[in-house]
Amino acid sequence: MGSGIAIWQVIILTIYSMYQIMDELTLQTSLSQPIWAGIIAGLVMGDLKTGLIIGGSLQLTVLGVGTFGGASKIDANSGTVMATAFAIGTGMKPEVAVAALGVPVASLMIQTDIVARFANTFFQHRIDKLIDEENYSGIERNYLYGYLPWTLSRGIPVFLALAFGGPFVRTAVDYMNTNLLSNGLATAGALLPAVGFAILLRYLPVKKHWPYLILGFVITAMLSTIYGNVTLLGTTIAGMNAKFTTVFANLPMLGIALIGFALAAMQYNRSVKESNLVAAQPKQNAGATDLDEQDGEIHGDEL
Repeated sequence: MGSGIAIWQVIILTIYSMYQIMDELTLQTSLSQPIWAGIIAGLVMGDLKTGLIIGGSLQLTVLGVGTFGGASKIDANSGTVMATAFAIGTGMKPEVAVAALGVPVASLMIQTDIVARFANTFFQHRIDKLIDEENYSGIERNYLYGYLPWTLSRGIPVFLALAFGGPFVRTAVDYMNTNLLSNGLATAGALLPAVGFAILLRYLPVKKHWPYLILGFVITAMLSTIYGNVTLLGTTIAGMNAKFTTVFANLPMLGIALIGFALAAMQYNRSVKESNLVAAQPKQNAGATDLDEQDGEIHGDEL
């Protein structure tokens, strides 16, 4: 195709976009998260790194976003799929793809989500009628039919955009990559994860656990500085001495995650102990009251 996306890639990404909403509504295996959408789209398009960058950026963007009841939310998964596909297929910068395609597409998909919910009420009313008729096989069939509006609400837009959006997207990419506006879009794309963190911190008990926030920031900054300088030193030595072939590892995010897990476990154990102590105090007070009453009775008998 003109956009650099093969038809088999369009089909696979369309199938995944249809599956991810089913997974989010039923199985919830985490494959419906933007980071997984970036991994899968990156593997299909042949550039896992770009997929991880875009998926990770949109994952952080919606990290603190949640909905309740029947409220619709932005579809960051479909945005990740399209942004990754076009970024790799047309050579768009990942930061620009996030700002120019990922977030706008994710926001526009709210409308298709509403259409899917509205269309799904048709099967819901049929199920209500079949419940009165005690037609259990019909209930099961219409329950499965309810998947159609949901899957098509993601599959159709993704397929049309990937299959026929190539010329327009290529023109837009050439313009954004060469125009001064691309710097602004790249900056906006880089800031979106910070917005996601800000939303998340808004609902976390930061005031109560602010020491852990400071400690996590210091540990991350310190390790980033240390490993960044070590990598730079190794690169410099390798440029001066061809026999120097040692490869230095990058920042171990798993190590930082384990440090955070250890701190969280310590805080959890401390909270459990405090809860147990608070629960045990009324019993101790009750026991002391019983002893006082018994002493009073004994002294009364002696008198």
